[in-house]
Amino acid sequence: MHDDGRYDDPRTNRSANDHVSRETSYPAWSPDGSGPEQQAIRPPDSVPRPVNAPSEARSATTRRNTTASARFEQAVPQQPTPDAVRDATAAPDAPAVPAEPYEAAPVDPSYVSRETAEDDDPPLAMEAMRAVQILNPSGEVTMPRPERTRVMCVANQKGGVGKTTTTVNLAVALALHGNRVLVVDLDPQGNASTGLNVPHHTGVPDVYDCLINSVPLEEVAQAVEGIPNLWCVPATIDLAGAEIELVSVVARESRLARAIAAYPGHFDYVFIDCPPSLGLLTVNALVAAQEVLIPIQCEYYALEGLNQLINNINLVRQHLNPRLEVSTILLTMYDRRTRLADAVEQDVRNHFGDKVLQAVIPRNVRVSEAPSYGQSVMTYDPGSRGATSYFEAAQEIAERGVKEPVGRNA
Repeated sequence: MHDDGRYDDPRTNRSANDHVSRETSYPAWSPDGSGPEQQAIRPPDSVPRPVNAPSEARSATTRRNTTASARFEQAVPQQPTPDAVRDATAAPDAPAVPAEPYEAAPVDPSYVSRETAEDDDPPLAMEAMRAVQILNPSGEVTMPRPERTRVMCVANQKGGVGKTTTTVNLAVALALHGNRVLVVDLDPQGNASTGLNVPHHTGVPDVYDCLINSVPLEEVAQAVEGIPNLWCVPATIDLAGAEIELVSVVARESRLARAIAAYPGHFDYVFIDCPPSLGLLTVNALVAAQEVLIPIQCEYYALEGLNQLINNINLVRQHLNPRLEVSTILLTMYDRRTRLADAVEQDVRNHFGDKVLQAVIPRNVRVSEAPSYGQSVMTYDPGSRGATSYFEAAQEIAERGVKEPVGRNA
């Protein structure tokens, strides 16, 4: 086969130079027009046409193919020629109507898009408003101050429930809004001192000196940088051996209470951050305090040891501190996506009633990031959800203290 439209007929003894068209591939046809069928259809007065004859002398078959092609070409839509366009434009079929100027449709001034409701502000604007509200740059007293000093012990023998985080953030929130606050770090790990950016390395005067060596508290307390009206009593690693040394000390359970009572200044709040145990350090905190704030993680393990803590609080109330009471329960690390968090919340609210704060602390990465910068979440990211939750909890605690004033500290 060849691509030039011809092929070699194997049925004849033609040479390679004699080609036959595909349209005349039968034996009765010959290139010179001498075939029997070709002679029958040729007119009498016609003469044989050479193979390379001009295009005017076409055969009937060729003319038929040309006519069919013409009919096919007429069926294909053609682009109008310039003359046809000019003629069609010149012919006025109808009088031209002047176009009216475009007028915008009237807009109702009271209409507001669903995406831009009047009461909704952009997220960044809302976050900025929360940040200004929490930081309180004016320094005004926006949270009510109690009539007497409120000494609150933040205790829970289970670790990792948010005792230190709660102590630091509540203290900063209250101090930013006009209250004088003292934080006593009673945990040998010294995490509360780290969160407030207070030096607590070896050799720094700390709460150990107050408990063992009877050093006055005002010589140990340090002002927190950047937070007015906030002081902190740091804890060093020396406090780890304080429980063993306190065994032989007279009135070992009330050493911290006496140190706080001898402080010459006046505080609105004293927060004591307890270690995750029920040893002598925690007992000192319970004896010195008037109220107990229990952070509860929204998980089953946090509920499992709660009964033992309540029993120890009752023993301290009966024998050492009759004014002590569980005044505040704060739910921390709340995850709304889980049913377990809802179940724990319902159990705690059903058991403790109004003692549970309405504010709930959610899981928030900003709360965990803040201590690495030596800050509380209130100053690290005041517009975050964690800062807003702790601010609401502090405000609720302050309002409860005004409605239910507690006794004067010993």
